[in-house]
Amino acid sequence: MASAYCERLAREHYENFPVASRLLPRRMRPHVAAIYAFARIADDIADEGQRPASERLRDLQQWRERLHEAARGVSTDQEPHSRVFVALGRTIAECRLPISLLDDLLSAFAQDVTVTRYATWADVLDYCRRSANPVGRLVLRVAGCEDPSMDNASDAVCTALQLTNFWQDFDVDWRKGRLYVPADVWHAAGAREADLDARRLTPEWRAALEEMSRRTRALFTEGRSVCDGVGGRLRWELRATWLGGARILDKLDASGFDVFSSRPTLSAADAPWILWHALAWRTSVLGSGH
Repeated sequence: MASAYCERLAREHYENFPVASRLLPRRMRPHVAAIYAFARIADDIADEGQRPASERLRDLQQWRERLHEAARGVSTDQEPHSRVFVALGRTIAECRLPISLLDDLLSAFAQDVTVTRYATWADVLDYCRRSANPVGRLVLRVAGCEDPSMDNASDAVCTALQLTNFWQDFDVDWRKGRLYVPADVWHAAGAREADLDARRLTPEWRAALEEMSRRTRALFTEGRSVCDGVGGRLRWELRATWLGGARILDKLDASGFDVFSSRPTLSAADAPWILWHALAWRTSVLGSGH
């Protein structure tokens, strides 16, 4: 069954943040899983670094063509991953999803193939606008929410989550030749790329990452209201997602951004912390590493 395949894929790739988890309303789970499976596989295509860039871009273009066929209701039995498009086509139709949001995701994945450096903070935010923000808006549409203020709050949280993943994966991305800290920030801190080649976290690089953390926290705070703008189980899902991102950022701060020594992740030991802060949501004040 197409939906079951997508849900299984979502569960297998879960790490930091709930994806189609049991916190979601049951009716939303297959739709969110279909969106996730579509994006996850496209991201994997872009990230197959051993293959020539031209081949990966070609495959992403074919992925886009299959997306548009699914959106038109054209039945596809093309393997691999035909079940993803069966499920996604159903989700697009039933939830009336804007195809432009899914196109934006593919635009960001294609950019990952060819772009490895960012000159300015605005450039990084533009990438996040296409790589992360569409996911939040799609989840809101699946929930039946179409509200500009909610979209804006969701955008802030999704950008913060994407940025947190960048800082969490700093070493992983560097070994792939990618650097998401914008040049205007690390230049201002006096940092040098040569130090990263030697896997040295200098005071200058630590200062640059601390500045990135500060800006990321500000976005978490800016978008926090999206977690209160929905009700029921979705509210708990969004709170858990928000708190998961904040927890990773706390761990990075606590480690002094020693990104070459360890990669912070969420574990079962973090569940009580997330549960407590989800329950104490309105009185909980986060953002200082506590």
